[in-house]
Amino acid sequence: MKITKVYTRTGDKGETSLVGGVRIKKSNIRLEAYGTVDELSAHLGMLVAMMKDGEERDYIIRVQNNLFNVCTHLATDQSQTPLYPSAYLAEGEIGSLEQRIDSLMKQLPERQGFILPGGVPAACQAHICRTVCRRAERRIAALAEEAQIAPEMQQYVNRLSDYLFVLAKIINFNEGKSEIVWQNVCK
Repeated sequence: MKITKVYTRTGDKGETSLVGGVRIKKSNIRLEAYGTVDELSAHLGMLVAMMKDGEERDYIIRVQNNLFNVCTHLATDQSQTPLYPSAYLAEGEIGSLEQRIDSLMKQLPERQGFILPGGVPAACQAHICRTVCRRAERRIAALAEEAQIAPEMQQYVNRLSDYLFVLAKIINFNEGKSEIVWQNVCK
């Protein structure tokens, strides 16, 4: 799709168009849901820029492509507009995330306790992505309370936050950076 003009002026009064042309307020929970997924994708782009070439970097780009599909799904009011084919996840994407998580976990030494987000810059960015992903999941859950949303959209984002947690751990591990285990100072 070629973009010929970036500004339209149609949103100057606080409204925007969904897929199919339905107009909604920019404060609508639907816009908040897919806007947060878009924010997550931007943070993932920063993570990609920080990572070395390789399998996990390529996988993050695959995730960004999937999140574009999630946004299309969320930006479609199915009560008024049928879903485009691009508003679905490919078969097996949730399972793919689970396989990645399991594979990365096998590479990590067993550790106990909660960890504080941190480590090398790419791991820190993975933790930021994880927290934005959790917020996106909450926004999608809220939207699903009042609109038709395919369950796999929530499942995918839920699994993605788990993947990002493990990814942060493996990045630190591969860089030889020890994680800081949470210490309850209120004892």
